[in-house]
Amino acid sequence: MTRPSGTTPADPTAEEVAHQLASVVGRLLRRLRSSSAESLLTPTQRSVLARLADGGPATTADLARAEFVRPQSMRLTLNALEEQGLVERAPDPADGRKAVMSVTDAGSAALARVRAAKRDWLAEAVAAELDGPQRRTVAEAAGLIERLIGS
Repeated sequence: MTRPSGTTPADPTAEEVAHQLASVVGRLLRRLRSSSAESLLTPTQRSVLARLADGGPATTADLARAEFVRPQSMRLTLNALEEQGLVERAPDPADGRKAVMSVTDAGSAALARVRAAKRDWLAEAVAAELDGPQRRTVAEAAGLIERLIGS
């Protein structure tokens, strides 16, 4: 692989960094998902619950598009969440033939527990594995990653 001008052999290429970053972030996300206290929720159910909590009420079709699944699959997910009392349905104010789904208080509490479990695991891992300078390096890297994703 040829290196861009202005780099040294110690400088990784953009492709090398992208490959390593994608691999590490993927493993981190899997580990965070497994740290969740809400074992009764599937990853899809957690994702839909978070989408509703963060984005507000939405129709089944809107959620299906956002999650890249068929509306029939989304209906199954929403039915499971509704049976657990985590979401509720109401008539769509714009079109009474449709329904919008929103998070209940129980759903917000469940989502808060999921998010807290993830943060707690990560904070414990950082405290156990990294010293002060390493934590600063990770904090700087997090800022750079945030810049990459445009947030």
